[in-house]
Amino acid sequence: MSDQRAPAIPFEEVARYPLPGWIAPSSIAFSPDDSVITYLFSPNADLTLQLYRYDPATGESALMAEASGAGVTEENLSLEEKLRRERARELGQGISRYAWAKKADRLLIPLPDGLYLQDGVDAPLRRVLDTSTAPAIDPQLSPDGRWIAYVQDDELYVISAEGGAPRQITHGARGTGRTHGLAEFVAQEEMHRSHGFWWSPDGEWLAFVEVDETPIPYFRILHQGKASTGPDAQEEHRYPFAGEANARVRLGIVSREGGAPMWMDLGDDEDIYLARVQWLPDGTLTAQIQNREQTILDLVCFDPQTGQRTPLLREQSDIWINLHDILWPLITPAWEDHFVWASERRGFRHLYLYNRNGEIIRALTGGDWMVDALVGVDEERGAVYFTASLDTPLESHLYAVPLSGGEPRRLTHTAGMHAVVMDHRCRRFVDTVSALDRPPTVTLHRVDDGALLDVIFDRPDPRLAQFDLQPPELVSLSSPEGITLYGLLFRPPAEFGPGPYPTLISVYGGPGPQMISNSWGPTSSLRAQSLSRQGFLVFALDNRGSARRGLAFEGAIKHRMGSVEVEDQATGVRWLIDQGLADPERVGIYGWSYGGYMSLMCLACAPQIFKVAVAGAPVTHWEGYDTHYTERYMGTPQSNPAGYAAGSVLTHVEGMTGKLMLVHGLIDENVHFRHTARLINSLIAARKPYDLLLFPDERHLPRSLADRVFMEEEIYNFLSMHLASPK
Repeated sequence: MSDQRAPAIPFEEVARYPLPGWIAPSSIAFSPDDSVITYLFSPNADLTLQLYRYDPATGESALMAEASGAGVTEENLSLEEKLRRERARELGQGISRYAWAKKADRLLIPLPDGLYLQDGVDAPLRRVLDTSTAPAIDPQLSPDGRWIAYVQDDELYVISAEGGAPRQITHGARGTGRTHGLAEFVAQEEMHRSHGFWWSPDGEWLAFVEVDETPIPYFRILHQGKASTGPDAQEEHRYPFAGEANARVRLGIVSREGGAPMWMDLGDDEDIYLARVQWLPDGTLTAQIQNREQTILDLVCFDPQTGQRTPLLREQSDIWINLHDILWPLITPAWEDHFVWASERRGFRHLYLYNRNGEIIRALTGGDWMVDALVGVDEERGAVYFTASLDTPLESHLYAVPLSGGEPRRLTHTAGMHAVVMDHRCRRFVDTVSALDRPPTVTLHRVDDGALLDVIFDRPDPRLAQFDLQPPELVSLSSPEGITLYGLLFRPPAEFGPGPYPTLISVYGGPGPQMISNSWGPTSSLRAQSLSRQGFLVFALDNRGSARRGLAFEGAIKHRMGSVEVEDQATGVRWLIDQGLADPERVGIYGWSYGGYMSLMCLACAPQIFKVAVAGAPVTHWEGYDTHYTERYMGTPQSNPAGYAAGSVLTHVEGMTGKLMLVHGLIDENVHFRHTARLINSLIAARKPYDLLLFPDERHLPRSLADRVFMEEEIYNFLSMHLASPK
């Protein structure tokens, strides 16, 4: 508990991005020859990024490229790019993306007015293609850096890196409801597959997805806040609702010069998900194909000349298949015809060595912990490098394990969450690490023993001293079933006494993210910091269903969303009450997206505990959300009607007795405002009062600073009115 009250945090600062401490370099990459390290960075500690380089030989960092004009802004992007940024949760401006060619000293920087190339770290930017009037979507360099492919008006194009006229290499999609080379909505939003085409290793061919969305009806969104009523005041999206039609996909290969595509054999079942596509170094194409139920995943190979498929392996689960990006082909003579693959077959994601016949050679890792990412394989030394939760689910560290089998060896030693980028030869790695008491720093290390070579970034954010941020306390408690649950506690300053306090639960609660960890993220939450300084006890808990605890912990919500999550959040509040910290008559909850859903379900299903709720962009009925996400956890409305009914907020409205604020953006194309509108109808029918805060020009995540400031102020006033009178 603080000895004195920390300074108040203005709403303008609570709403500002990036949050305090999050000013470290991002998008870190080694150049193809490993001579320099590149990254995006904002020298002004705001959202406007530029491209920098760090030279390991000299220890010097320098500006490498800055955007022409303003670069990327929220105002100068096409609708398609805005939607892609929304699905990627991308906020960066200026230079927001860049990519090295895999085998050439050349990098690509896409900006609103054109595609730019830089031929080495010291060369100037040069524009290859003017995109100011016709946006080039998802541009990608060929491995040799000689060509750029991109999508325009639903078709795939290629242009030489030396400039000249682009060549359209796919045909027949434009104006038909189909697209060539673009990832469909659920691939971007739920499968974390942002690409719809892939260069072959030799740069001669492109694999691409044909997406046919015509089976999906349009869902119209009106821009109610616009002055005009013309075409720009409405959008139409083909949104695949749970239990309804999905997009149909085909996987083709086309020459860089164009021509008739060769279509790959994806199997007899058309109702599948094309989850991943990857070329192997020998020119074989692979794909990961999920069934609609997401209980089976097939890894298959294709002959690019005939499209014929050869199965490599099959994953099956009684819970569901979590997608990952761990398929690492080995290429040296000692290991050729082998690959490293990740599987949750034993309940936790682990690494396995396979041969090209699809046979397991050995498990490389195992135990009641999970691999987060595979960051490098040194075939010469026979070592595999990965990040994992081996020591604690509250941290992630870098480890090495022999390809021939053996025990993992830890290479990072600073407490916290580590994100690692390794050079191509597995000799050095860049480590971005943070902890509850430390904002992110970026350092360079030797792979052999993890020894520190240099500090790339360790600059204090001025806002840290300005607001005197104190890290929350990590706590653990047991559920009635004996399951360990982890939480974070923000205590009020000493002047508010020992408690009990008016209490606010900050919740997400859904599958996918891990919210409780020894990382800087919770400490940088200025809403939680601000509320605690006003006398609220703020608490967050990872309930069953959240990530990095294994399939059994995560799968507890299968076919029953809104059940065990509410039970665990209620258990957390009871624990706070037993500690003398929470006033049982003054407990509120707030959250966004799944957290908004959780806020509503807690208010409705545990009204004896939760007295106040703020629900932002909430799902209120699961048949109104998309196929890939919802059906993974709930099945379909047709196969699990009881689960859908029990998991719907609309079913439980009669149980609400507390105070409620609903917050939603009217042009949210992910969780449609329809969710809140249907809930309002149920609230009116049950004569339940509510407060409503709408943002006519916002999507799922509010991007306007003015809107966010107003939102924070209104949420604070609502919570203060109904839970406490701050000092």
